[in-house]
Amino acid sequence: MLDHLAPVDLTRRTALVTGANHGIGAETARGLASLGASVLVSYLRLDASALEPGQAPEYAAARRRDGSTVVDEIRASGGVAEFAEADLADPATPPSLFDLAEERLGPVSILVNNASAWMQDTFTPGRVDRFGREMSPVTVESFAQVHVDARGGALMIAEFARRHIARKAVWGRIIALTSGGPDGFPDEVSYGASKAALQNYTLSAAQELGRFGVTANVVYPPITDTGWITPEVALAAEEQSPFRRVAKPADVAEVICLLCADAAQHVTGNVVHVR
Repeated sequence: MLDHLAPVDLTRRTALVTGANHGIGAETARGLASLGASVLVSYLRLDASALEPGQAPEYAAARRRDGSTVVDEIRASGGVAEFAEADLADPATPPSLFDLAEERLGPVSILVNNASAWMQDTFTPGRVDRFGREMSPVTVESFAQVHVDARGGALMIAEFARRHIARKAVWGRIIALTSGGPDGFPDEVSYGASKAALQNYTLSAAQELGRFGVTANVVYPPITDTGWITPEVALAAEEQSPFRRVAKPADVAEVICLLCADAAQHVTGNVVHVR
């Protein structure tokens, strides 16, 4: 009965993946390209002052690199990709990214909202979390990170929808990454709030854009080893995981790619938990 199912084929699709110079975003870009999609790798390099004290040098280096490494790897494997540095805190960024993608690769039919701004802030007087990491009080500056996840993500979806409908397209995929939700995110309260907003925007898109052939889902990864986790965090992640292991970026990217398959055309409006 399921003999109509075919391998995932994204030939002639164009994907825009944000935060794709490292980690889950980079693996997603590679995965989509391996399935035939042309990929625009969007990213924002962070300098040392924007990184958490005590992070591994390898992780800090990954956050500072541009998208050329990922694009070179994709091209070396026969794929098609371009890269662009862009700050999603700037409201002018979404239209410029879509313009660039259309000019060099074609109209965007897959949007992966992976980029994120992150810092630890809290309402409590505590300044160190259970892993010994520094926290800050909630301030105007810490709240500003919602400009990337919430406002930036919403404007990316809006730009995607406007162009998709204008060209009378009938196939589209929107996927957001979250680590927070409506139940709160202690010790990272602004980050959790911004992810909750992005989740809500994405699920609203699922309801509004389905009649235009667009699915919209949220992927919720477990603690994932993108280079930042300490031994203490790794131990906690292993204890939480039903598989008793720490997830790798490729584990999450694989789920994102599966949601882009034609066979997933009725999978929409979900928060997919990867364990």
